[in-house]
Amino acid sequence: MNISQYYPVDVINGPGTRCTLFVSGCVHQCKGCYNQSTWSLSAGVEFTQENEDAIIRDLQDTRIFRRGLSLSGGDPLHPQNLSVVLTLVKRVKRECPNKDIWMWTGYTLADLTESQKEVVNYVDVLVDGKFEKALADPSLQWRGSSNQVVHYLTENLILDK
Repeated sequence: MNISQYYPVDVINGPGTRCTLFVSGCVHQCKGCYNQSTWSLSAGVEFTQENEDAIIRDLQDTRIFRRGLSLSGGDPLHPQNLSVVLTLVKRVKRECPNKDIWMWTGYTLADLTESQKEVVNYVDVLVDGKFEKALADPSLQWRGSSNQVVHYLTENLILDK
């Protein structure tokens, strides 16, 4: 899997201060997408064990309280990203159990494959659906267009909705 960007400190992509990883590869290629540079699976650089270790260190760093990890892209649920993303989310839940995981995907929750559902089982909040330029609304929180849905998948999640 390739990644286009990693932000160890981010306050835009989810509530609170977070670590945010933008993966490469997207089959949806939505018109008006603000992140077209992530569409190609070969965009960016290879995600390495060192990258994964850095995310865990950053999430555990007590100098900055990070609420969790945000995964966006591209699309973390692109079929070619699934095995690496699954390994990452499992490790985050194992080593950073007090951190939440947010994920953005162009797939809808209802249409996920079994492999995609396996990844989503480790996700606390899923923002799903393709970005629809005609339904774009800058006043929406955590999503770009009104067709997209924010699914709160974890009951005990502390929310700043």
